[in-house]
Amino acid sequence: MMKKFNKWIWTGIGILISIMLIVMSLQWSRNNVDDLMKWHNSKMSPVIMIPGSSATVNRFDTLVKKLNKGKALKNQHSLVKVRVTNDDKLHITGQIRQGDNEPIIVVGFENNHDGYSNIKQQARRFNIAFKALANEYKFNNFKGIGHSNGGLIYTAFLEKYYSSYSSKITIKRLMTIGSPYNFNEQSVHHKTQMLSDFIDDWKNIPKNIDMYIVAGTQTYNSDGLVPLGSVVAGKYIYQGQVKHFTTVSVSGSDAQHSDLPQNSQIIDLINRYILDKTQNQQNGRKNDQSIGNIK
Repeated sequence: MMKKFNKWIWTGIGILISIMLIVMSLQWSRNNVDDLMKWHNSKMSPVIMIPGSSATVNRFDTLVKKLNKGKALKNQHSLVKVRVTNDDKLHITGQIRQGDNEPIIVVGFENNHDGYSNIKQQARRFNIAFKALANEYKFNNFKGIGHSNGGLIYTAFLEKYYSSYSSKITIKRLMTIGSPYNFNEQSVHHKTQMLSDFIDDWKNIPKNIDMYIVAGTQTYNSDGLVPLGSVVAGKYIYQGQVKHFTTVSVSGSDAQHSDLPQNSQIIDLINRYILDKTQNQQNGRKNDQSIGNIK
């Protein structure tokens, strides 16, 4: 009698456990579907910016103010700043205004030093921040802007990490500003290890991007810091791989390397080619076209 009783107890426990597992599985499936639907239906398309070496998350403050100048509050871009410390922790300030579908998010690093090894570390940390931002805001597409080494960090991210997001999140447009793809070398006849590695992995660059490489020309062949030849060396990574590839040079006032993010010509380029409101104006552009003085 006792054996039968114990058998019924264990049978009952087994049934109960099975029911609990089924309920948990259904709940997980429901949550997963809900999560995917949020991603699929999301209207948010942030502009994610990365500053260069020695720059903080405040690097683009003037740029954002200029982009928002003259706009009604409801049309202004929110500004969120993410600082990634050396222990891989995120420190976030600012918030996205309700109804703002095109906020600006700046990701900077405690280790913001120059050098290829640091750029690889910064790309890894940007990936940590990007994953957290994607999970928090559920955006399914975004645009990118990188100033100086920020463009190199973006390139390393796209080649090494982006593929894990590409099924859910599309990078639509990318602009790198004064980015030294070949560091201080003026000619690609002397490739740095970084440029060689970028070229070796160029097929990992997503094909759907509209890509803009912007160079400052304070002097004939430099923005005062980065050689023009180093900036345009980015074509060996992106040209022929991305959907549209464009090189742009700016000159005149604020064409010096550190001034480029607030250069009025670059602000105009961002408004025309990066922000979503002008997207329809770009239809019919040819691949590999050139604007400005770079050919």
